[in-house]
Amino acid sequence: MDSYKEHKGMKELPILLDNEDKSSQIKNCIRKNYKHLRKWAKRTNTNAFRIYDRNIKEYPLAIDFYDERYCVQYFSYDPTNDEPPPELKEEIDQVLHSLFGAKPEDIFWRSRIRRKKREQYEKIDQKSDFFPVVEYGVKFWINLEDYLDTGLFLDHRETRQMVAKLAAGKRVLNLFAYTCSFSVHAALHGASLTKSVDMSNTYTDWGRRNFELNDLKEKNNPILREDCLRFLEKEREKFDVIVIDPPTLSRSKKMDQMFDVQIDYISLIERGLKLLNPGGTLFFSTNSRKFKFDCSLFSGAEISEITKKTIPLDFHNQKIHRCWTFLKAESCFQSG
Repeated sequence: MDSYKEHKGMKELPILLDNEDKSSQIKNCIRKNYKHLRKWAKRTNTNAFRIYDRNIKEYPLAIDFYDERYCVQYFSYDPTNDEPPPELKEEIDQVLHSLFGAKPEDIFWRSRIRRKKREQYEKIDQKSDFFPVVEYGVKFWINLEDYLDTGLFLDHRETRQMVAKLAAGKRVLNLFAYTCSFSVHAALHGASLTKSVDMSNTYTDWGRRNFELNDLKEKNNPILREDCLRFLEKEREKFDVIVIDPPTLSRSKKMDQMFDVQIDYISLIERGLKLLNPGGTLFFSTNSRKFKFDCSLFSGAEISEITKKTIPLDFHNQKIHRCWTFLKAESCFQSG
């Protein structure tokens, strides 16, 4: 991960080049979305957001804008073929060029189909081309070539803001931390300590780079490469804010068994609550479409589903994830 490019802060967001041609349905939709989002993005100091989210059935795509680069995800209706039709690629590339002046090297295509028992963050290339983006003034390294995911889950932008607003003077634990975006937001908003846990050497290193990008020291922001379930079994420190955002399924050589969020969420939350200080808040989220949550399994905390509040304005898909908070009662005492 040595090919990180120098950054000079957030550039001016591009102005639409084509405001007259109304002949293309997909172009009209992207144009309308971007016009609306550009004002919000300038106001919030953000240059990573979704400009198209499967709004039109004939275009099963999600298009994300990352500082004048474009990640186009194709959602195949055919589970046996995940490649976008050549004519679709040509049309979208032309639309992005017409609207934004995007060149072929600025557009990165991904195919998203259901694959059973597949690891969440599969490596697909080794070009190590990283560049920074800004989210609510916080900087993150992005890679649009080497991995199925980019390094920043845009659908949790508002959830990160919620955590950040609670973080001042608090101890924050981030489980399944990926590239530590929750932790970086919390640290910049005055958390007294963040602790991030993830199993991957690649992503824990990526997280350290994100802290460095924001001039944050590792001393009060340790990052641990460890199985989160094992970590929860032995951890004895207490925290004021805990974030648990696990994959739906995961099978890794570093794990004793396959992780399934529907089975393992109970243990995750129970153990998390034991580490949560009275008056503290635990955030739990999942992107599993079939997930069933039973709030009767947990006591000693006030549980609220906050999904609607966490879906960003740029996401047409309101089922991209689900999210709950657990507010631990001030009078709740713990053993061990």
